[in-house]
Amino acid sequence: MDMVDPFSDEYFMKQALIEAQKAFDADEVPIGAVIVCENKIISRAHNLTERLNDVTAHAEMQAITAAADYLGGKYLGQCTLYVTLEPCVMCAGATMLAHLKGITYGAGDSKKGYARLSESILHKKTKVVPGVLKDECSNLIRAFFQDKRML
Repeated sequence: MDMVDPFSDEYFMKQALIEAQKAFDADEVPIGAVIVCENKIISRAHNLTERLNDVTAHAEMQAITAAADYLGGKYLGQCTLYVTLEPCVMCAGATMLAHLKGITYGAGDSKKGYARLSESILHKKTKVVPGVLKDECSNLIRAFFQDKRML
C-alpha cells in the first residue's frame, strides 16, 4: 500500500487539487489552493472569478483572505501556500504583502505566471518550490480548456 506522508508537499498539493476539482465542477478555471501553518491546513480555496464576477477572485487571493481571518492578522509569515498553478503577478504581489514563508506550486504558467515578469515580486524570505504534482495539475487545466474549445 502506498502511504502518503501527511506533511509532505505532495499531500498538501493533493488537497489543493481537490479544490481545483471543485472549481472545474463549477465551470471555473480549475485552480485550487490551500494555506498550511505548522503542518495544519488553515484555509482552502478555489477560483471564484465566474461565480463572483470578480477578476481578483483567484484561488490564492481567497486562500490568503481566509488564512488571515483564521489567524486574526494580515501577516502569514509562518505559512506556506500550495497552489496548483504558478501564481500570477497579482497573486504573487499579495503573497509578498502577506509575508508568506513559502509558495509551492504545481504547474508553471508561461503566459501569466509571475516569474515571467519578475521573481522579485515575492517577499525576499519566501521559499518557492515549483513542479509538485506538475502533471496532475497541468492535466486538469488542460482538460478544462479542451472542453471549452469543443463547445
